[in-house]
Amino acid sequence: MYVEEIKLRRGSKQYCTTLVRESYRHAGKVLHRTVCNISKLPSSVIGQIRAGLRKGEAAGTPDSGLMIECQREYGASYALLELARQLELDRLIYSRKEPWREDALALIVGRAVYQGSKLALTHVHADTALWELCGHPADERPDVDRHAYRVMDRLMDRQEAIQKALAKRHFKDGCLVYYDLTSSYFEGEYEDSELVTFGYNRDGKKGHEQIAIGLLTDAQGCPVAVEVFRGNTSDQSTVLTQAQRLSEQYGVKDVVFAGDRGMLTPKRIAEVSALGFKTLTALTHPQIRDLLERKVIQLELFDEREPVAVHDPEQKTLRYLLCKNPKTAADERQTRQELIAQTQRALEKLAASRKKRTEAELAARVGAVLAKWRVAKFFSWRIDNARLVFELNQNLVQAEEALDGCYIIRTDVSDPVWSARHAVDRYRGLAQVERAFRNLKTVALELRPVYHHTDERIRAHVFICMLAYYLQWHALQRLQPLFDADGDGKNRRWTWPILLERLKSIRTQTCRLGRTLLPNVITRPDPEQQRILDLLKVKL
Repeated sequence: MYVEEIKLRRGSKQYCTTLVRESYRHAGKVLHRTVCNISKLPSSVIGQIRAGLRKGEAAGTPDSGLMIECQREYGASYALLELARQLELDRLIYSRKEPWREDALALIVGRAVYQGSKLALTHVHADTALWELCGHPADERPDVDRHAYRVMDRLMDRQEAIQKALAKRHFKDGCLVYYDLTSSYFEGEYEDSELVTFGYNRDGKKGHEQIAIGLLTDAQGCPVAVEVFRGNTSDQSTVLTQAQRLSEQYGVKDVVFAGDRGMLTPKRIAEVSALGFKTLTALTHPQIRDLLERKVIQLELFDEREPVAVHDPEQKTLRYLLCKNPKTAADERQTRQELIAQTQRALEKLAASRKKRTEAELAARVGAVLAKWRVAKFFSWRIDNARLVFELNQNLVQAEEALDGCYIIRTDVSDPVWSARHAVDRYRGLAQVERAFRNLKTVALELRPVYHHTDERIRAHVFICMLAYYLQWHALQRLQPLFDADGDGKNRRWTWPILLERLKSIRTQTCRLGRTLLPNVITRPDPEQQRILDLLKVKL
């Protein structure tokens, strides 16, 4: 390697570029390539580098070797901060560049890159350039009260304005809006919290207090607004407030409001429709049976290939789209058969038992068995002379099997606007909200554990997680070509955590060459890292 100066004159001005170059041989020819541009370094430092690269010069002197004194993570923090600024997330947080706004960006990017508590994020200041990139001295640890907790309070004051700006960006008149609710459980004491309480946990975590989280996304699954509810809040009770928010606060008209079958009940559909919105949801099994009994539909209409549209005879604008999934049908049938078999074995064991029990005791044991396997409706039983007698209702089982894999999408969006296939595909898009919740709650962003004990800080923490997911969502959209070209199974390489690790290995280093200190020397990205940066449209 050697140092080369390139001088270029344009008019009366002369420009000088100083490069570190290296020679290499390819196909029998000697070629040259640039290693790095050192034009901005002081002339004394350039002289040291030139001397250090010359063969035989400065060799053997103890203070002339190149030494790396310290290094910190740079690539992931810089790339996501640059992406946030390209998306103008900084300006959405606050229009003027102020220290608290930069700290807010550090909390959002820190959630995407490091997860953990706010205190832990301030403790890693010596190992990451994140805080320095947001305006903090490299050798000074940010104060968690001033640079994290107070910033969370400022961010909460701006939540409605930020979400309104996001809605203006992503929601247009006539657009499709997905809404869903999830829960996140807590551990510890939260006596002073009105949000944290016991309720139905959608993750099956029993015995824990929790909060409920409602999320609005656009048709592509991009998060736009989030709200935290009490842990015992039911899904359907939040629908009207979210629809009113879209109509009154965000000013969006003619929205198609999409939610799952447990959320958009007939009563909630009527409330949403009163705001001038259309709805998209699925029917419950009792509602499907009601249509069968009224002869609005027939079982023969359910088709595995294409959805079949049936108009409600009482509401001509209402369409039922009949679909059947053969894989789901096979899974449901197998699950039912296994549960019935386990219940039968348990009941046969009770019937064959010679242990003396009273009728009340035996009835209690039967009730426990039926409650455990949840197929009580298929069995009839009685106690005759202190002995259990039971029977499986095969007709009822066959009637249930006829509906395996069958589902109905309900919408009042007209045929010219949405075809039957398009409407079904739009409903399946609800899976994007579920994917958003998985990213928020698991390894990608780790919403829990929540280390805050006041309601406002809990709300602020959830809001930061949503903004971090907004950033991650846009990053994944830009990185889609990488995933499209990825392999399958054991050959699959790319996930969000692996992408972050690849970027994290781009470091900023403080080097010493002889007696000269070389600060902020950035690792040169390898071809794979450069590909990631190019897709993100980020230049180091």
